[in-house]
Amino acid sequence: MIVFDLRCASGHVFEAWFGSSDAYADQRAAGQVACPLCGDVAVDKAVMAPNIIAKTNSRPEPAARGAEAVKGLLRDLAQAQAQLLSTSTWVGADFADRARAMHDGDEPHATIHGQASAGEAKALIDDGVAVMPLPFPVIPPETAN
Repeated sequence: MIVFDLRCASGHVFEAWFGSSDAYADQRAAGQVACPLCGDVAVDKAVMAPNIIAKTNSRPEPAARGAEAVKGLLRDLAQAQAQLLSTSTWVGADFADRARAMHDGDEPHATIHGQASAGEAKALIDDGVAVMPLPFPVIPPETAN
């Protein structure tokens, strides 16, 4: 496996693993390599800094750097989700019905969030209803601390 530092057109830098340089080139050409932060498929190799080990290496171990990166990504995801939720209305278990009604033009469009089973969500997506699963579970506002 080969790890590449990649950069999207928006400037996000991330790592991706490939079986070979050819595998990266083939997947990139097919539009299968996308930025995990914004979804952009305009991705190129980023300039990589060599990992030089000094006698007094004060750099954290790669696993520690990876864990900190994951924590930062989770924090950023949670903040983005909180922003989305602050500008939408909680509809609870009525989510699937309300989303379908908006899609069909029976109800005015609005930004909503709520609960739907996996089957309900799949049916909405299969019918072309624009829905987005949230990365973290959402609880009803009245139960929040």
